[in-house]
Amino acid sequence: MNPDFSLLQALVYQNWEFVDETEGVVYYKKYCQTKSFVLLYLLADSPTFENQIMKKLLNFLILFTSLGFLGAQAQEVDSQPARIVGVAKDSKSGEPVGYVTAALFKAGSETSIAGAVADGDGKFFITGFEPGEYSLQVSFIGFETLTVEGIKITSSTGDTNLGDLMLSDEGVALEEVTVQGQRELIEERVDRTIYKAENDRTTAGGDATDVLRRVPMLSVDLDGNVSMRGSSNITVLIDNRPSAIAASSITDALRQIPADQIKEVEVITSPSARFDAEGTSGVINIVTKKNNLQGLTLNINSGAGLRGSNLGLNGSARIGKFGFSLGGFGRSGYNILGRFENEQQLLNPNGNQTTITQKADTERRDLFGRYNFGVDYEIDKFNFITGAVNFGLRNFQNWQNNFLSQTFSGGNLVNTAMRETNSKNDGNSVDVSLNYTRTYEKKGKELSLLTLYTRDTRNSSFVNTLFNDDFQTIDSKLRNENPSKNEEFTVQLDFVNPLGKNGTQILEYGAKNILRKAYSDFAYFQAEGANGPFVELQDPTLSNEFSYDQNVTAGYTSLTFNLLKNYTLKTGLRYEYTTINADFANELTAEIPSYGTLVPSLNASRKLKNGNMIKAAYNRRIQRPSLRFLNPNIEASNPLQVTQGNPVLDPEMTDNYELGYSTFMGGTMLNFTGFYRNTTGSIQSVRTVRDGGIIYTTFENIGQEQAVGTNIFTNININNKFSLNGGFDLYYAMLDNGLTDPLYAAKNEGWVLSGRMFGNYTLPKNWQIQLFTFARGRRVQLQGTSGGFAMYGLNFNKQFKEKRGSIGFGAENFLMKEFVVKNETITPTIIQNSTSAMRNMNFKVNFSYRIGKMSLNDRPRRRKSVNNDDLKGGEDGGGGEGGMVQNNR
Repeated sequence: MNPDFSLLQALVYQNWEFVDETEGVVYYKKYCQTKSFVLLYLLADSPTFENQIMKKLLNFLILFTSLGFLGAQAQEVDSQPARIVGVAKDSKSGEPVGYVTAALFKAGSETSIAGAVADGDGKFFITGFEPGEYSLQVSFIGFETLTVEGIKITSSTGDTNLGDLMLSDEGVALEEVTVQGQRELIEERVDRTIYKAENDRTTAGGDATDVLRRVPMLSVDLDGNVSMRGSSNITVLIDNRPSAIAASSITDALRQIPADQIKEVEVITSPSARFDAEGTSGVINIVTKKNNLQGLTLNINSGAGLRGSNLGLNGSARIGKFGFSLGGFGRSGYNILGRFENEQQLLNPNGNQTTITQKADTERRDLFGRYNFGVDYEIDKFNFITGAVNFGLRNFQNWQNNFLSQTFSGGNLVNTAMRETNSKNDGNSVDVSLNYTRTYEKKGKELSLLTLYTRDTRNSSFVNTLFNDDFQTIDSKLRNENPSKNEEFTVQLDFVNPLGKNGTQILEYGAKNILRKAYSDFAYFQAEGANGPFVELQDPTLSNEFSYDQNVTAGYTSLTFNLLKNYTLKTGLRYEYTTINADFANELTAEIPSYGTLVPSLNASRKLKNGNMIKAAYNRRIQRPSLRFLNPNIEASNPLQVTQGNPVLDPEMTDNYELGYSTFMGGTMLNFTGFYRNTTGSIQSVRTVRDGGIIYTTFENIGQEQAVGTNIFTNININNKFSLNGGFDLYYAMLDNGLTDPLYAAKNEGWVLSGRMFGNYTLPKNWQIQLFTFARGRRVQLQGTSGGFAMYGLNFNKQFKEKRGSIGFGAENFLMKEFVVKNETITPTIIQNSTSAMRNMNFKVNFSYRIGKMSLNDRPRRRKSVNNDDLKGGEDGGGGEGGMVQNNR
């Protein structure tokens, strides 16, 4: 019979090289320190190959080479380098498990720095490391990988004996899957907070929007608009990379990412100099599930519900030095019904007060898809290449039926109008990246060249139909077409160089260039009667072409170092220079000067006893307006409430300060963070009244926006079956546009509170029950407030045997007929109260299954990619608002 696979695996790990196979004898050789080599021959076809004699011979040779015999034993025993010693045993039988693989990792790192293969009695010796804190992974075919944390080495000589390490076979491990589900959902690090989404089954069948609603410091409203600590000026990355669609509309981007493919979400409130200076509040990095496995696999996940359905297929292959991924995900939303009500009072001190009321029934449908192909290739030990293509599409439709508007003057009805509005927003996005990484013998030293091309095209339009007084026949139609396109090409060079004897000081520096082109073509058409032809309106403010070219060149340097015993400092300085060329095709002009920005950053932390930590940070941020705020197209699907971008907006500047403390008490983790944010030139919505009682909304750089507040969250493991996770965010907002004219001066301030809670309980036979709830109070705006809301979900989930899949049953908002959100606007000339309601009760069934199997790749490589995060994004993805590609690093 053929040689035992586990023995051959041990030989390969110990660097034995295959020589030849002749007449049933397999020859291996190994070079030793004396530059000679030992020759080992195995009887490939001998029925006694696995007998004790051969195993003892192999044990002797493995131990012989591991200790560096043929020269190494000339050293004295008392000068022997430090070793980690352990014995692997079967937890069920107590018998040794021979030839296991033991890999040593620096604490907090995912890269193995040393390793060994055990002998036939399960004993292993690991050398080649320096004093410090480590973790150990022990693995072998047929057993669950065992991880040993907190191994502290204080001397460069002597043995650290871990004793017996008990391995569970895969059959036993499968019975403990529900226990693994109790792992903490929140992890706190020096510069970020991490939400481990893969441990949350309540999001099954959903998308990234459902996941972000559970993340500390984030708030997501009913339309999918994301904010961090009350600010929507954030950067969203996907696997440390930007996406063209995320720049155009964060809301649309999140809807295209399936929740089941999200591993974790990183919230970075104080980005270092390596990141683009953009993003007032910070950076959100969505990390998707990846692997370093060998073989082939296909994952199928699907779901069907009252309000939406989804289907996803994702395949992976890793063969030798090549890795491939190909997948797709689609989601449709339907039967999303609601209503809209609005009352606006136009204050006229010299005449009668005018009141306009509006109401309509609403319906929404959407279809989103995301498809990807990726490949990576390990050229050699130090050189690595990755490439990826991502394609996304969207189709969004919204109807307002029985749209009744009534105008009252002096208490008398003076006008009534009935309309129907159909809005559409469709398009696609493409991201293409090619990245090269070069590593060195010196651990942590790295050079990377990263490139990215992104394009996002969309076509936003609406048709507003006005009926005659009988509310049956059509009087006229108004149509708006607004195709837009955003392109950018990014090149980035980064270098990381550890300094000092132990590499504890890290110097980083690099450069980046972003070439961005945004284009918006907008036009209005009008038709008389039901069948009249649409005729374009010849007004440059209604029909025109707008181009916006931007070039951002940046350089940065950052230094991380330890101070005293338990302090860590990370300082950085970044400079960005921006040039802009904006132009209209007809008549209108836009002059925007170039500008430079110097951005400092400082992160500090101190380790306390029992794993506690205190950290402080300061950074300056810049927020450039995206096409969402610049687009001069007039969005008038509701003719009494129109919105138009401002092409000559300046960037806003923000100074952020924060102080945080993390502590552990038994099975409970607590985190407290206080922050202060001061923004000058803040981009805010400004509303005025125009002829006909029309409320006109545009965007301006107001004087100042300040916020001071706190975030508190906790993770509680009550026992091995029940855990709770939750917290709340509280801040006080202060906004002032700095104007003195009483008709336009505006200021507002007030408290904003939001909270969340997640509970997980393990039931017998691999069943779990999970409950989630989120609530947000009203939000303070410059000229009023936006209403609060609450939502909740309940999910039952069961895993199949061998972890190959799961089936889940969920219910969302099952005790509420509809969500109701009330918004208020108050200015010297306007008092407006609007109500939006949406029926979002949903019941769903989720199913996932994995076909194929992969084995562990012993040499995982770290992947790098370019990140773009430098634009102020929009708060929603509808209404004909295009977007520019977003940049972060």
